[in-house]
Amino acid sequence: MMRKTSLILLGAAAGAALTLMTTQPRIVFEGSSAKAAAAETYKQLSLFGDVFERVRSDYVEKPDDAKLVETAINGMLAGLDPHSSYMDAKSFREMQVQTRGEFGGLGMEVTMEDGVLKVVAPIDDTPAAKAGVQANDYITYIDDEPIQGLTLNQAVDKMRGPVNTTIKLRIMRKGQDKPVEMTLTRDIIRVLSVRSHAEGDDVGYIRITQFTEQTGEGLKKAISDLTAQKGDGLKGFIVDLRNNPGGLLDQAIAVSDAFLENGEIVSTRGRNADDIQRFTAHPGDLTKNQPVIVLINGGSASASEIVAGAMQDHKRATILGTRSFGKGSVQTIIPLGQGTGALRLTTARYFTPSGRSIQAKGIVPDIEVLQDVPDELKARTDAKGGEAALRGHLKAEGDEGAGSQAYVPPDPKDDKALHTAIDLIRGVQKNAAYPPDPKLGVPN
Repeated sequence: MMRKTSLILLGAAAGAALTLMTTQPRIVFEGSSAKAAAAETYKQLSLFGDVFERVRSDYVEKPDDAKLVETAINGMLAGLDPHSSYMDAKSFREMQVQTRGEFGGLGMEVTMEDGVLKVVAPIDDTPAAKAGVQANDYITYIDDEPIQGLTLNQAVDKMRGPVNTTIKLRIMRKGQDKPVEMTLTRDIIRVLSVRSHAEGDDVGYIRITQFTEQTGEGLKKAISDLTAQKGDGLKGFIVDLRNNPGGLLDQAIAVSDAFLENGEIVSTRGRNADDIQRFTAHPGDLTKNQPVIVLINGGSASASEIVAGAMQDHKRATILGTRSFGKGSVQTIIPLGQGTGALRLTTARYFTPSGRSIQAKGIVPDIEVLQDVPDELKARTDAKGGEAALRGHLKAEGDEGAGSQAYVPPDPKDDKALHTAIDLIRGVQKNAAYPPDPKLGVPN
């Protein structure tokens, strides 16, 4: 039998994790009812073949056979649920880059403005920064080919490439009459999924934007750096998971494990009753049992919900904000062979330590804090429909949750959830839900 490598992932966006070995399934039919089912299946497959041949021979224009098959596959998977799909070879490679959190490139954030590539900012200690690329530079040529006419993704694809290969850029810079020509050598660029800073001298703030292969280590470093900077002055940590669409299962487990001493973090359950996996915490709370507040909202999905659910069930953190997205299913990425892409297939549901399925329900915060949304943005950003609003979603166990606010003010001074969390940690505000466990310290 052929061995295939499959990857487990979580996320409203694509993601992959924990490598599993699976075997090519073998269908065995026994008994008259099974034979009848097999006959019906083959009848339907024969129907598909008949339709395929008729389209190939009679359609008004000669169709692309490969495109017909790919479209049929996508239609089959789309009929299952919103998260099962087929990825062609290019999409599969892009997903792998996204989940690795690193790629060969130049190291700058860019956007497209009036058909020209504009540099938002170079990333520190990358080829772009070392070569002198500056914010607000306009890249007009890549390897002597004009940018005009390319999409943003096409331009980014041109700048990415194998490590140690060179690329030539032509840049227009404000205040200079002549273009700047520079040749850069691509290097490994790591996308930071974890960012942190201290709020004053007493609160550690950690923002996790997605769960990539770098997230667990990034969190450890963030906790270590904040502890080293502020020492005994730290009164608690804020972990911001708002609008985090998810990602890797093993990284959600690693993030939860960093705060938990023991106990179950999450379990996954497939179609069969005995198809259950449980993941538990290892001894050692990296924050030494300091108070933690986790921020969530309507854009916090999947892997984010695993972390919030584990911290809530173990009474390790107070969950603050608005109801999360409600994506409680696990997808497995199954490569289909060289150059043929991969299958993203929903294979299980996940459950919080107390046995809750959050599918189409979401995590309800211990403390709800709504943001003040500008009138001009209310129609677009005031609330997300969540998993329950997606056509063909897996049904919830019990009542389904409504959509939830997902707006985060761009200026932190207007961020009501953030300020509420800071005030709770400092003892300026009081709430029965903070801290969730009396053994956790709280200022007098």
